[in-house]
Amino acid sequence: MLTVDEPRRGLTVRDLDDPELQRQAVDLYRRVFGAPDRTGLELNTRLLSAVLRNGGTALGVVDGDSLVGLAVGFCGMSGGRVYHYSQTAAVAPELRGRGVGRLIKLAQADAARAAGATRMRWSFDPASARNAHFNLDVLGATGRWYVDDFYHRPGTDRVVVDWDLERTGPPPAAPPAPPVQDPAVGAWSAGPHTGVLVVPTADEVTEHDRMRIRAGFRALLGRGLLARSCRRISDDRAVYTFAGDLP
Repeated sequence: MLTVDEPRRGLTVRDLDDPELQRQAVDLYRRVFGAPDRTGLELNTRLLSAVLRNGGTALGVVDGDSLVGLAVGFCGMSGGRVYHYSQTAAVAPELRGRGVGRLIKLAQADAARAAGATRMRWSFDPASARNAHFNLDVLGATGRWYVDDFYHRPGTDRVVVDWDLERTGPPPAAPPAPPVQDPAVGAWSAGPHTGVLVVPTADEVTEHDRMRIRAGFRALLGRGLLARSCRRISDDRAVYTFAGDLP
């Protein structure tokens, strides 16, 4: 059983191998993503046990007796390359922005490394500037792929990131972003080595804006550039910075 303590904050990261913690994990997932009858999303205790017993990760952040964060992942393969795929991560809404997400993701990376993985992947909504900033700037992952309708439903486009588990030290700094010429959502521009794409900071995004963001990602990734950063430039806008691969 994996157990990691954060004594300064009274937090512990551990495997979700306890029935009560598994029940809390299901409840937390529903709090964050909504009831399954409304969203079609669900997490269940049998799945958590099966993942743990077959080389996957099912981790929770515990504060006292309460579960405040979780992450679930499994082994994936593409083109003959094996990696750890993080299917879901969730943090109690009242604790967002307090480092719980980073703690659970780093613990998941440690568990994946212990199982022999050297790369980790996961996906996120390209219209979510907050998640993009966390994944790209805080963790240092790289947005390499864009998948239309990832979950076979409209509105589920995803950016798939690649995280090098062998890289040590702080995340590499993204290159300076070129000037933003057009602040409209979905506006993009590219130079020889870098590019930018404007996205909203709001949680609710129109279908029109999603299609513009899709087109921008396709264009920039099609030029051989990768999503390396996403930072807010105003109250209602953020900008992705695209650049070449890391050395």
